[in-house]
Amino acid sequence: MADIAIEVRGLTVRRGQGTVLDGLDLDIAGGVVTGLLGPSGCGKSTLLRSIVGVQRTHGGTVTVLGEPAGNAPLRSRIGYVTQDASVYDDLTVGENLRFFARVLGCADDEMQRVVTAVDLDEHRDAVVGNLSGGQRSRASLAVALLGAPDLLILDEPTVGLDPVLRRDLWKLFKQLADDGATVLVSSHVMDEAERCDRLLLMRDGAILANGTPGEIKQQGGADDIETAFLGIVERAS
Repeated sequence: MADIAIEVRGLTVRRGQGTVLDGLDLDIAGGVVTGLLGPSGCGKSTLLRSIVGVQRTHGGTVTVLGEPAGNAPLRSRIGYVTQDASVYDDLTVGENLRFFARVLGCADDEMQRVVTAVDLDEHRDAVVGNLSGGQRSRASLAVALLGAPDLLILDEPTVGLDPVLRRDLWKLFKQLADDGATVLVSSHVMDEAERCDRLLLMRDGAILANGTPGEIKQQGGADDIETAFLGIVERAS
């Protein structure tokens, strides 16, 4: 396995009277695309927020790129895309990129690079609030790509996108990893699993399997990820 980019030890997160993550241990390799797959409500977003350092936790440690999660030195090294668009609706795509580029100290040519990468060239002057849901998600992804972060964390980035754009974005994720970035992508769509270098299968706040797509299928005794996942769930029950 590649060097470890994210190390989670004993992570516990509670919400109300319930426990979302209970003493979770996990290592995530650097320089590859890792898919975090599981049904809605299984704790994927909570885990991602804990890695970014914006989730209140109740125990354990999360180390990211050698630093405790949330530490100031990580702010310019992590790109984070939430499920909800994280850009200003009253600004255009270009204005959003210009604002965040200045915050990050990025060169002007960075804006053109990222807007092209997410296929929003024709909408650069459009107000974000007037865009479709998929276009708004792509605007958020463009902001996250500014400065070529060492770690890109994407929470359901392809929801609502057409198949061609989904394919192109996965090619982009793979290229980012080939260039040395660590890419962690959450999804509940099992057919996206084959596009990842490694997979984490999650259910009810626990990681049930961690390996390459081939290893997951072997562990689940199936030829496809979805059937393998169901087999692993049944054995864990």
